[in-house]
This record gives sequence, C-alpha cells and structure tokens, in this order.
Amino acid sequence: MTRIAIIAAMPGELKPFLDANAKEGWAHERRGSVHLWRLIWPSDQGEWVAACAGAGVNAATRAFAEAAKDGPVSAVISTGWAGALSQDFTPGKAYRVSEVMDSRTGERFATAANSAGCRLVTSPRVADMPEKCRLAAAYSADLVDMEASAIARLALMRDIPFHCIKAVSDGFSEQLPDFNRFISEDGQFHLARFILFVILRPWYWPALIRMGENSKQASHAIRGSLLEILDGTGAIGKANGYPNRKR
Repeated sequence: MTRIAIIAAMPGELKPFLDANAKEGWAHERRGSVHLWRLIWPSDQGEWVAACAGAGVNAATRAFAEAAKDGPVSAVISTGWAGALSQDFTPGKAYRVSEVMDSRTGERFATAANSAGCRLVTSPRVADMPEKCRLAAAYSADLVDMEASAIARLALMRDIPFHCIKAVSDGFSEQLPDFNRFISEDGQFHLARFILFVILRPWYWPALIRMGENSKQASHAIRGSLLEILDGTGAIGKANGYPNRKR
C-alpha cells in the first residue's frame, strides 16, 4: 500500500482539506500531543495520513514519527502556514516550494517538484519583520516557516520523495505581536494567554484581523494544492510532479 504522510503544525491548516474528503471517512485519533487523521482508499490502493503536533521542528518530528508507526511512508508532504519574506508573495495564496533551508544548520534540501518553485527557510522562532529581512538577505528565501526542514531531513534519511506546499498567513510588512512567548517548548500555542495579551493592546487588532482572514484563505489554498498533487488512489501522481486529481 502506498502511504502518503501530510504533516502540518496546526489542525486549522488542514481543516478545509479534511472537510473536502470527509465523505470518504477520515479516522481521527490523538496520541499525546499528535492529532492523526487516516483515510484508506478503496481496495487498499493507498492511504493518506495527516498529522499535526504543533509548531517547530521537534513537533514536526513527532508528527512524522506517529504517521510512520502504522506502516512505511512512501512520500511526505510538509504543508501549512508560512510568513512572506518579500512583498511578492501574497497573503492567502499557496506556493509550491522547490528548496528548503535550515537556518540553524545551513542545510539545503531539494523537494520532489519537477518545476521551479519558491525557496523556504525554516527558523526556530516565529519571524518578526526585522528577522524576515535578515532571513531574506541571508538565504535568498521567499518564505519562512518552523517545520519544513525537519520533514525534509527525515525524508532524505528514508530516501522517500519530499514535497512542500506552504500558504502565506502573514505578509512581509505586518506588525504583529511576538507569538514566540505563547508557544511552549513542545510547540503548543497557548491561545488563552495570547487573547489576554492582545485584548489590552488594540493597536494589534487590525493586523491580527487581517492575519485571521489570510490564514483562512491560506488553508483553503492548501486544500486546493493538495488535491492537485494527490491522485484518487491515495498516491502522488508522477506527471510533472504535480498532476491533477479528479475531484
């Protein structure tokens, strides 16, 4: 059986994709901090397994490990929200990544995309605008996230195809609160603490409202991109790296 692992940080990033295939019958379970959804295609032709464990490379590693517990992974897709490192990347849109870089180690990982895509750098922290400028200059990167390099490294270790689709949740010039102070060591976001923080700081509200709308659009864009590259047997098609799936 072909098993495709789809790894994101937060369930909200995958909700439209999961909803789009709800009638096929996703099986959901939670293993510790990891949410897992499994969908087996008819006649055991293939399986999609989606996993979320929180923000950061350690959480992404846990998510992949749980996805791999139930059988060998044939290919893996790192997906979710990302920050734009220039004005050229539009909030709410999804982009196919051709190269992932690790800002901690300097490693570079090519994806399985056959066509040119954008470049993404993985950072250990949520990047504010000054950090976005630094990352863009240091790595000639277009997007920043906190997980993709971990998934790329695991795919390389297992010699399986690695794909990366990221959608922009926050534009390059947005002035947002420091999200890092609300993310625990295990990658969980403390929403209640965050709400208490921002409710007394109305100057953040317009940017946060925009980010909320952008994140919603980005999740739907992720859904569309995933359904383009996954075929109806649960596998990733081969033509041009990203064939259309009949919907």
